[in-house]
Amino acid sequence: MYGAFKANPDRYDGRMPYKRCGNSGLKLPAISLGLWHNFGKVDSRDMAQAIVRHAFDSGITHFDLANNYGPPPGSAETNFGKFYRDDLKPHRHELVISTKAGYLMWDGPYGDWGSRKYILNSLDQSLERMQLDYVDIFYHHRPDPDTPLEESMGALASAVQQGKALYAGISNYPADKAVEAFKLLKELNTPCIIHQPRYSMLDRWIENGLTEALDTHGVGCITFSPLAQGQLTNRYLEGIPENSRAGKEHGYLQQAEVEKNIAIVRQLAPIAEQRGQTLAQMALAWTLANPTVTSTLIGASSVRQLQENLACLENLSFSDQELQTIRSILHTGS
Repeated sequence: MYGAFKANPDRYDGRMPYKRCGNSGLKLPAISLGLWHNFGKVDSRDMAQAIVRHAFDSGITHFDLANNYGPPPGSAETNFGKFYRDDLKPHRHELVISTKAGYLMWDGPYGDWGSRKYILNSLDQSLERMQLDYVDIFYHHRPDPDTPLEESMGALASAVQQGKALYAGISNYPADKAVEAFKLLKELNTPCIIHQPRYSMLDRWIENGLTEALDTHGVGCITFSPLAQGQLTNRYLEGIPENSRAGKEHGYLQQAEVEKNIAIVRQLAPIAEQRGQTLAQMALAWTLANPTVTSTLIGASSVRQLQENLACLENLSFSDQELQTIRSILHTGS
């Protein structure tokens, strides 16, 4: 109901750290909320709204979306637009709302990848769904091998120059393409302030060149899938439950991947226990221990799960011995 939500007056009491995003003036919360899963038309709208409310009450100021989040595509933005209208609109100046374009969104030749037509048309549609005049960060979601990078980056620059986005970002770009994008956007007087890559204890590809590029060019980093689609939780320690992501026949997480990594995960679990954390909390804290990382995106299917993940903030520091032991375990799986 409109007007029913009253934000927690203590949301900025210090529980949530904020870190500057690269060389920009923008600060992001250590933990940001991603709406990739659990916020679409097929999900409980009441639960999704409760999660968004609790996130804001806990100091999460950044909500991350994309045009294709759902399912069906677009429905996460539509739902978020309703939550924004009902709950968060009075706090627009406190919010960082991001969206992306780059994956399949509509039929025909103009609904995918990285053309100027697709990117700018997609942003207009996202703004309409979310009932916003602008987004704070607009990303190109993935590089397009068939569109000149100058065109895709030019579209991001236009979005900022038109006032439809405050900042430009990229996602899923390898280091070499990312550096090209940074240079192009700088030439267009619209510097890239942030890169959103996949990163976790089980997926450390950004350490092979990307983090160095981000540091060199003063670009922030916000990681997604820090729990490796649930592998870095206690969920699979004793096998693969039928109702889990890996237990489904079709999906992002396959049983073979879980089986490949389970030995590593089982070695990590006792370290988390010694730290007084769940495995998930330690995995989140570990991503934030990387000095290049500005923020880590988490998803949530319930308020309780959100609360459990936010508890990682109670212990973000690692001893040298802990880091050495973790590196040794992860190296055995490389």
